[in-house]
Amino acid sequence: MTTKKLRYGLIGAGSNAERKHLSNYASLPNVEVVAICDINIESARRLAGKYGIKGVYSNYMEMLNNEELDLVSVCTPNFLHAEISIHALLSSVNVHCEKPLAMNANEAKRIVEARNKSGKKLMVGLNNRFTNEAVFLKRFIDEGHLGDIYHAKAGWKRRSGIPGRGTWFTNKEYSGGGVMIDLGVHYLDLALFLMGNPEPHYITGSTYQNFDQTTTRNRNGYKGDPNGVFNVEDSAIGFIGLENKSTVDFEFSWASNIENDMTYIELLGSKGGASIINGELKIYSEILDTCIDITPKLNSNIKLLNEFEHFVHAILYNEELIPPAEHGVYMMDIIDHFYEASRLQKPVLFDESNKKTLVLS
Repeated sequence: MTTKKLRYGLIGAGSNAERKHLSNYASLPNVEVVAICDINIESARRLAGKYGIKGVYSNYMEMLNNEELDLVSVCTPNFLHAEISIHALLSSVNVHCEKPLAMNANEAKRIVEARNKSGKKLMVGLNNRFTNEAVFLKRFIDEGHLGDIYHAKAGWKRRSGIPGRGTWFTNKEYSGGGVMIDLGVHYLDLALFLMGNPEPHYITGSTYQNFDQTTTRNRNGYKGDPNGVFNVEDSAIGFIGLENKSTVDFEFSWASNIENDMTYIELLGSKGGASIINGELKIYSEILDTCIDITPKLNSNIKLLNEFEHFVHAILYNEELIPPAEHGVYMMDIIDHFYEASRLQKPVLFDESNKKTLVLS
């Protein structure tokens, strides 16, 4: 068992960076948090004081040059993911990049090329793959209990969940898109991961911008600017046909006129079905000519390492990642094609090389 401590740095000092990345890495015995960087130096200093971090920077290049880091988290607005991740990888630093991996598939491919050149590890922050429910269900599926999965549904719908008008989330120049690239990444990724990431064949759908003039549907804690830029979608609905003939439909919204917020995955298989709705896992099947519903009582001991333990373990022992960076490219390619289908209001094909978009007549 190695006793090496990995030197860790955080790039981006926002609430998600602290709540998700910094708090988790700081709790690991084989990680030493040595540096933090944010263009807003006061934000970096605040977290540095709270967590006892010595190195405080406003420039990530300076931090990478000075600190001899083993890994960094990239928790910045989306438009900076590629620039920072590529620079870190080529500086021989392992990278844990928040989702989405990039603004689009071309940027994501460039990041993976930098990883290949550097020989370092690159992980996308797809935390939903690490829940007890997802770990159990993936194993259950891989052992054949659902049979052939022919259809899936995925969604994350909020009643009031806009991340603040005028924040970088609502400005396409900084985000790359709206709810599809923000919330959609999570549950569409989980559905396709559980299905084995089949190659996509075509996609269709629409985006909507119905709440761009209101400040009453903001997510708690996100005030925003009533005069700020809001040029992205607040809802996205679509349908994917996969090469193996299975299908997926999805719906995502920052704001919608519904009773309650909801997250869900539903899988339909030839031997059984499954759902994870608001975190609750259920299995549907048939025994002795009788339809049955099963609600597993999951043993926490079956859970894999969490997202952060897993990445550290993979670095120390040179193991494969559960969310390989290629899955980040795969997802961005799907999102790119979805936005194109929505723009054209026509189904769009994925060609064999995934290098260009073809429109169905």
